[in-house]
Amino acid sequence: MKPPERFEQKSDAEMSGDVVVQLMQLFDQNSIDVVVDGGWSVDALLGEQTRSHQDLDIALQHKDVPKLRALLEARGYKDVPRDDTRDCNFVMGDDKGHEVDFHSYTFDAHGKIVFGVEYPFDSLTGTGSIHGYPVKCISAEWMVKFHTGYKLDENDYRDVSALCERFGIALPAEYERFTR
Repeated sequence: MKPPERFEQKSDAEMSGDVVVQLMQLFDQNSIDVVVDGGWSVDALLGEQTRSHQDLDIALQHKDVPKLRALLEARGYKDVPRDDTRDCNFVMGDDKGHEVDFHSYTFDAHGKIVFGVEYPFDSLTGTGSIHGYPVKCISAEWMVKFHTGYKLDENDYRDVSALCERFGIALPAEYERFTR
């Protein structure tokens, strides 16, 4: 019996803004409400691409996962095996190395998470643009909060300091070591 096909991640691949816009247009055309997360959310909030990105992080209602998965599979995307894969958090990639990192959730009628990635309801209210295309994204305040509590790197510092400067948010104390 032949082993299952494995999709290998291309470490040097980049998720370009053009590809992100194409994907967001695809999601919009198919009435799938997607909120941009991660590095592209930072850039959407700032209205410009500030660095290269390896993937597109997206947050969406769990009920929309099967439809979005089918759309991407029809375009050659496959599951990318990872140790942290769950029903509510997984990655799909294509043969060009483009990766989409899914973060799904389900809220109850009162705005409380009942399944999936524990996004605070208010975190999903940001707006921005990628190459001029309007997108929903994680709010600036929550992007700063989400960038704390783990080992920080230069990208984190650049992202957070740019958001703090643009939106008048105090730089978290964890970032002081980067300013010395």
